[in-house]
Amino acid sequence: MAEKSSSWYVLRVISGKERKLKEYITKEVDRSGWNTTILQVLVPTEKVYQIKQSKKVIKERNFFPGYILIEALTGKMSGDMITTIRNLTGVINFLGGTNPTPIRQAEANRILGKVDEMEEAGESMNEPFIIGETVKITDGPFNDFNGTIEEIYEEKKKLKVIVKIFGRRTPVELNFMQVEKT
Repeated sequence: MAEKSSSWYVLRVISGKERKLKEYITKEVDRSGWNTTILQVLVPTEKVYQIKQSKKVIKERNFFPGYILIEALTGKMSGDMITTIRNLTGVINFLGGTNPTPIRQAEANRILGKVDEMEEAGESMNEPFIIGETVKITDGPFNDFNGTIEEIYEEKKKLKVIVKIFGRRTPVELNFMQVEKT
């Protein structure tokens, strides 16, 4: 039996409602028996961490706020399905309007690959650091000192921060977890 091809459709939704709408769509697909046509509903997310009160907090953040991806069998999205999904509260429209246009497979692979890559990496810094930015040290012997970022070592997740101690500029190497933005 030949494997059936599928396409990815993009659904624009109100930002912040993606997860709730994913649940609604999934329930509607199951209730209406469309689970043979609509294969999956996906909200692309990434894990990010922030420093809050000297603690590492891991959160899941939408990678494409305001968008949901729907995988369906190619050419099988019927008028009923499209109308029902479009009429859900919080849905703006499909990419392509009343006649949903699937995204190219290369785009879907890039988006899905990016999501997979982020899951593999585990987590990323929510607020990237910038050279010249002032940060507050929250851990270690220089706790409560402020300093200026001079270098960023992204692969090591470390920073070189210049701290003034007794009026002298002193370089200190810290990991991302030991500082917070001021």
